[in-house]
Amino acid sequence: MVSDLTDPQIVHLVGLNLSRAWTMQGVASVLPLGDRRRRTLEKSMTAHADEGLKYVFSGHYEGEHWLATFAVYYLSRSGVESQPPATGR
Repeated sequence: MVSDLTDPQIVHLVGLNLSRAWTMQGVASVLPLGDRRRRTLEKSMTAHADEGLKYVFSGHYEGEHWLATFAVYYLSRSGVESQPPATGR
């Protein structure tokens, strides 16, 4: 939870949530479908994304002017493999 969205330092925690969600999405996308690490990453990814996305349109310039970039990366699945491998690489 971010305590003050108007604090330009603290609001970076929201960006960290979104960045983590996006990168975990990419890592999970290259793991085989049945890999338990994939399920763990997806659960964590969703938690980070849910926490970060609720602040993207906060109405506060300190975060709103740049958080959308990470939200778009996550939501558009930028850099994510389109087909997960059937077996390990």
